[in-house]
Amino acid sequence: MENNFKMVAKTLFGFEELLAKELTQLGAQDVKIGVRNVSFTGDKGFMYKANLGLRTAIKILKPIETFKVRNEQDLYDKIYKMSWDTYLKPTGTLAVDATINSDVFTHSLYIAQKTKDAIVDKFRETSGQRPNVDLKFPDLKINVHIDREVCNISLDSSGDSLHKRGYKTATNIAPINEVLAAGMVMLSGWDGQSDFMDPMCGSGTILAEAAMIACNIPPNLMRKEFAFERWADWDVELFEKIEDSLLNKTRDFHYKIMGFDKSPSAVAKATENIKNAHLEEFISIRHEDFFKTQKAGDNKLHMVFNPPYGERLDIDMEEFYKNIGDTLKQGYPGTDAWFITSNLDALKHVGLRPSRKIHLVNAKLEARLVKYVMYEGSKKAKFNK
Repeated sequence: MENNFKMVAKTLFGFEELLAKELTQLGAQDVKIGVRNVSFTGDKGFMYKANLGLRTAIKILKPIETFKVRNEQDLYDKIYKMSWDTYLKPTGTLAVDATINSDVFTHSLYIAQKTKDAIVDKFRETSGQRPNVDLKFPDLKINVHIDREVCNISLDSSGDSLHKRGYKTATNIAPINEVLAAGMVMLSGWDGQSDFMDPMCGSGTILAEAAMIACNIPPNLMRKEFAFERWADWDVELFEKIEDSLLNKTRDFHYKIMGFDKSPSAVAKATENIKNAHLEEFISIRHEDFFKTQKAGDNKLHMVFNPPYGERLDIDMEEFYKNIGDTLKQGYPGTDAWFITSNLDALKHVGLRPSRKIHLVNAKLEARLVKYVMYEGSKKAKFNK
């Protein structure tokens, strides 16, 4: 049995508890919630599993060294002392990214450069050869995190952010990040036990994530590559075994997932992305203006969507959000409707009282995920039954 080691899964603000729950369900040990991250322990196979199976993780880091740093020279010296030949060949390629929260160190690009210099200089002096920088497909991706005077050096096992699932080739004006979409659907309590709708589906991200959640399909099966595939200890047989075990846990889905958009180009893009994700048997997409629709049938409906915020579209936001409220009220009884917005002024014009408000961040914008419960008939009648 391979030894367990510590890992850190990074996530978006507001998803820490969701991610901790996901990790626990996958079988992680020592799960601890941080700010925009969750630490845990597992073995190499679990690292593969976490990258393939976590919906709300952006990166899986493997910490290899922690030390205190006083200044740039101190950082250089401590990085230089590390045994980099354990992880990288002298002729290999590397990339370094840095995040900093410090009064002493103020420029993350400079810290990344200093780290790279120390590693390259060490190889040059010990082997006469030096690794090159490759920002796109490095053999080793290194993460430097400085919080005040504590420096953590980690290997990035994911490579590209895990929101890049691999199914999205077509996007619209303001595509929603796949991790944000999955987290929203999970926070909404969607469990695949009712019909689902995104009435402003754009490029189809929320629909794809909802279908994968309903069927328990691992979100990152479509990825072309993970960074750990270039590591010296890459075990393709173990990876395939983990992949098969996750695929064996998929489940049937017996309801409908529907997407509307009033833009024909968005409908075309969403259709293409859903096909790429091999989810077309679960999802139907139609060219419709949500404000001119009403719910079909009496079945319970679960709705999650990402309406325009007014950041990039020239429309009357007050009227637009009033129309959302009116359409839900008049056309969608028996519906739990959730949507995300950063336009908190426009939100006041929905004309309905949200039963929940969750603070999130969407592409650096402060946002709220809100829930509106549309009862069958009046609310009063609901409670007088």
